[in-house]
Amino acid sequence: MFNKLLGKFSNDLGIDLGTKNTLVYVKDKGVIINEPSVVAINNRTAEILEVGIAAKKMVGKTPGHIQAIKPLIDGVISDFEVTEKMLKYFINKVHSETFTLIPRPRVVIGIPLDLTEVEKKAVEDAAKSAGARKVYLIDEAMAAAIGSGLPVTEATATMMVDIGGGTTEIAVISLGGVVTWKSLRLAGNEFDANIVDYIREEFNILIGEQLAEKVKIEIGSALPLEEPKIMEVRGRDLLTGLPKAINISDDQVREAISKTVSKMIDNIKNTLENTPPELVSDIYQRGIYISGGGSMLRGLDKAIAQATKIPVNIVDDPLTCVSRGAGALLDDPELLEKVVSSADMES
Repeated sequence: MFNKLLGKFSNDLGIDLGTKNTLVYVKDKGVIINEPSVVAINNRTAEILEVGIAAKKMVGKTPGHIQAIKPLIDGVISDFEVTEKMLKYFINKVHSETFTLIPRPRVVIGIPLDLTEVEKKAVEDAAKSAGARKVYLIDEAMAAAIGSGLPVTEATATMMVDIGGGTTEIAVISLGGVVTWKSLRLAGNEFDANIVDYIREEFNILIGEQLAEKVKIEIGSALPLEEPKIMEVRGRDLLTGLPKAINISDDQVREAISKTVSKMIDNIKNTLENTPPELVSDIYQRGIYISGGGSMLRGLDKAIAQATKIPVNIVDDPLTCVSRGAGALLDDPELLEKVVSSADMES
């Protein structure tokens, strides 16, 4: 009863709990939080120093007693306590401008398709410990399709490929359910790791993940570019131990990430092969939809289209569609009941 009362003064939330970023959607306000899933902790006092953007700036730059932790690995909670504290921080931040003293919102969270029941329970428990009074879990691919305004409840196929930071979710959706799917533990972070490895092997230079991500964003591509791009990269020379700068081209970055791009495309083709022919016909007609930060890699949509012979569409605002889809379900209890993967139904 007390929770219900507090719930009336709380903002219900749609959350995309991502490996790289956490996005929070609030009804009538849209996505109001989009911050890195990073928490900086003082190991001596167990005190949280920073969360999100400020914590990400500390990655790789902290003294021994401060640790910048990424509590999710490949879409799975790896540090329960830190995840709980991060969610609590974001929930309180949403309610910071309201008169709610103890927020008790309903929360819809997007999760990878292949989470085990134990992993799902960990997400639910973390959200409840952070202050949620009800927790609903929904597959990220389904949330992305709903957030993109696609007809998930109709007797027609929607093929959604959501490429996040830690996972790539490939799903064929029809009549409010997932017909065939694959969940890959490779996505944007894998591209970054590919670039780090390539520069180490080719140039004997070690760079950090954040610089690799910057290289990917600025000159990365899945297909040759019309105008070649070159970027200066600074790192530590592994032979001398001293700083060194090199120039790297878009061709070299493309070579670095090519195996990961190929794996993604092969798994999309495999999912299509396992899809009933009637639904494949719908997909051929309507195209494949891609979302998530990874979908913004230059030429990736064209590379998938060339390999599958099917049109590929990048959804509007691909970074926020999972959180928008999760938030939209809060206003549609009938659809929420149909598509929910797991839920805490107690009040």
